[in-house]
Parts: sequence; C-alpha cells; structure tokens
Amino acid sequence: MRALKRDEITFYVEKNIGEFHNKRFSSLEKLQLKKILKRKNPYLFRAKNILTSQDLVKTFLDAHLSSQEETLFGDFLEGLAIFICSNIYGGWKSTAEGIDLEFDVAGTRNILSIKSGPNWGNSRQVAKMREDFNRAKRILRTSSSAIKTFQAVNGCCYGIDNKPDKGDYFKYCGQQFWYFISGNDKLFVEIIEPLGHKAKIWNGEFLKSYSRILNLFTQEFSSEFCDDGVINWEKLVRFNSARK
Repeated sequence: MRALKRDEITFYVEKNIGEFHNKRFSSLEKLQLKKILKRKNPYLFRAKNILTSQDLVKTFLDAHLSSQEETLFGDFLEGLAIFICSNIYGGWKSTAEGIDLEFDVAGTRNILSIKSGPNWGNSRQVAKMREDFNRAKRILRTSSSAIKTFQAVNGCCYGIDNKPDKGDYFKYCGQQFWYFISGNDKLFVEIIEPLGHKAKIWNGEFLKSYSRILNLFTQEFSSEFCDDGVINWEKLVRFNSARK
C-alpha cells in the first residue's frame, strides 16, 4: 500500500473529466424528440397540468438527460475508483462478468461491483449481482490457488448504508466505499474539488447546445402535437401508447 497524493487524483480528474462532458454533448446531439416521447409517461405530465409546448418538452428532455447523466457520470466515477485503488492497492479492472474492480489485501481477494448510489436496482437486479459474485468466486477459486479467501462488495460512490453486511456480500456507500478502496477516510470529500475543473466552461457550452435542441424540439412538438396552439393530449397518448 502506498500513499496517493491529492495532486495525482486532481491530475486524473482534470485529464478525464472532459470525456464525461463530451459524452453529454454527444448524447444530447443524438437525441430525437419522438424517441423521448415514446419512453416517457404522458399521463404523469398531463396530471401536472403542463400547458405549453416548451414546458412539456423541457420536462421530457430534462428527465431523459438526468437519467443519461447519472449513467455517464457513474462510468466516470468507476474509472476514478479503479485508478485510485490501482495506485494504492494494485487493484485492476476486472474481466469477470458483472465485476468492475479486483484487488488483494492481506491474502483476501476483494471483488467489487460499483454503482453510483445506494438505490441503484430492484430485487431482480440485486439477485443478478449476487449471481455474478458467486460465479466470479467459483472461477477465481479454480484459477488462483494462492487466494484462499474472497470478499464480495457492492461499492456505491455516494450515499449511506448503515447495515453494510448483506450476508454473502458487503454494501459500502459514500465515505465507507472510498475508504475501503483507498485507506483514506477523507477521500470522499477530497475528490469533490477537482470534479469542478472547468465546470463553468463545460456547462456554458452545454447550455448553448441544450437551448438549441430545446427550441428545435419545441418547434417540432408544436407542429406535431398541438392544435391551434393547444396541446392535443389524445394525439400524444395515441402516439405513445396505441397498439400498432
């Protein structure tokens, strides 16, 4: 185990945060209004009494982008976690299905499935993660006789879980997760500052692109789903839900 300097983390973040922002741009530019309308719940937005095309389109667009960004930033944080662990414990990106990170400490092989936050999945998805953990353990036992013990961990980049012991795996969230992969109890707050690297510039450019897409989508929606300036909810629901 070696100490990882804060400057090294800052350098990694500043070098790689642009990829997250570029993926945001790319995702935004590839959007198609009708695909978004197919995926969102029109009944919910009707119940909220949204009356203008721009308000409705903005609500659809923001909901879509929020879920996209959570996934994209989760990928970035996973990469950051692997970078930190590789420099401190010699960890590596796992090739096992459903496993993101592996590292050894005191003769124990730690296998991690990394998620953004604690409320990441339903019972079926959690069961799938358990299957991935068990399969990885079986494979490792047959391929690495030097490793005698294994620990499965669901690592969550933010949040809190006050009952981390789940029986066949541990769930470490937020401070506990970052400490587990680094040995640094303050890491969870130390990484927040470099994440803001050029954020104002990146988000200014994103806002320009976002505003253009919003205006284009509003124009398209008004043309397709408005009658004399009034949203035609029946037409929208038919487009969203009618059987072919």
